[in-house]
Parts: sequence; structure tokens; C-alpha cells
Amino acid sequence: MASSTKAPLRNPDVQNTESLPALVTSLLTDYEVADGSAALGDLPGGKDIFALASRKSWDKSTEARCNFDYRPRLNPRAGLWFLSLWQKSLMGRTLTEIKSDPAEIPHFAEAVSDFLVKLLGPSLSSGHWCICTSPKRRHKERNFASLICEEIHERLQIPFYEDVALCHSRQRINAVFSLNVLPQEPNVIVFDDFVTTGSTLKGMNELLRPLGKTLLFVAGINNKL
Repeated sequence: MASSTKAPLRNPDVQNTESLPALVTSLLTDYEVADGSAALGDLPGGKDIFALASRKSWDKSTEARCNFDYRPRLNPRAGLWFLSLWQKSLMGRTLTEIKSDPAEIPHFAEAVSDFLVKLLGPSLSSGHWCICTSPKRRHKERNFASLICEEIHERLQIPFYEDVALCHSRQRINAVFSLNVLPQEPNVIVFDDFVTTGSTLKGMNELLRPLGKTLLFVAGINNKL
């Protein structure tokens, strides 16, 4: 069942959003768009001054970090596009530190809420939007993304559906999701705190889009340079 207890604010003069791709494109005119071609190894002279390109995939000695430099960006990943507020960086807090700090929950919620208000405007309060997360896996009791969505729900007064999808394994690649709760609203914001491969977003897309839902994928941190 949805955890939302408050009815969304409705505006009868606002119609259902039917041209989301055009809306996103127009509002992201001044934002950075990733084309997947940039890399640290493409610096002048062909040298990677931080030697990141030469690190082995199994080398976990350097954990991903984020300095929270606000850089809204449209990213291609796993055959779809998602919006992110912050980007992976060389300096800053590690992702483990971020997820373990309760103060980061309102930090994420405020930033994402403000971003959604700017992006979607009056349609947020028309009753056509809701928010959900990808399935819980390792952290089911205190799930970072779910706690952020609960605060976004309170700030924006849009329904939050917890556990829309279930995943019966912990694997991230090629995971198959099953439907648990189908949101009533036609337009669904799928939020994830960090996105690396995009496989969870892909799973949500394959689950909900055939059911007639318009999906807007939003991430806090794009965990890929």
C-alpha cells in the first residue's frame, strides 16, 4: 500500500502531462547533457593526470566520492535517460559516508524537491504525479532512498508509493523485478539516490512502462564519470 496519507493538491485548470520529453528538453536547455564521450583519459596529450583510466576494475581501494557541486545533468544509461543533481567527483565525501549520515536525508530531499518544482511546475500539484524508488535490497529497514522519498512526499504533497517493485535477489545486473503495488497516478517519478550502471532504472522501466505509466527518472548522484 502507498505510504502517503495526504491527498495531493489538485488544480483543475492543469491538465495531465502528455509531452514530458519536450518539457524536460526545454527546461534543461541550460543544463549539462552527458554524451558519454568525455573521459579523464581524453585530456590534452592523451594523459590521465590522475591515472584513473589505468586502475583495474577489481581495485576497490578508492571509493567513489561526491563534492555536491550542483550540476543538473541529463544522462544516458542502460538504454534510457535520467536526470541527476550531482556528479561523482575526485574529492568530497564517500558514498558510504553519505548513506550513513542522517543529515544527508533532508539535504537530498530539499535539493530534489526544489529541482522537481522547477522542472514540473504547477503539474506537480494537479494530482497526476507520484514518486517511488527502485526495490530495496541490502538495506530494507532503513533504506536511504525511501527515507528521502518520504521527505519529498511531505514537502511536495505528492503520493509516495513504497515497495512498488520487489526484487528477489541482490544482484544488480539483469535483475528482474515483480510488481507489488501499482501507482494510481499516470506519471511516476522513479527516484534513486545513486545511479551507476542504470540497471535498476532499466528494471523499473521494463516493469511500469508497459502498464501505461509515464516515467521520469531522477537520481541524486550520477556515480559514473
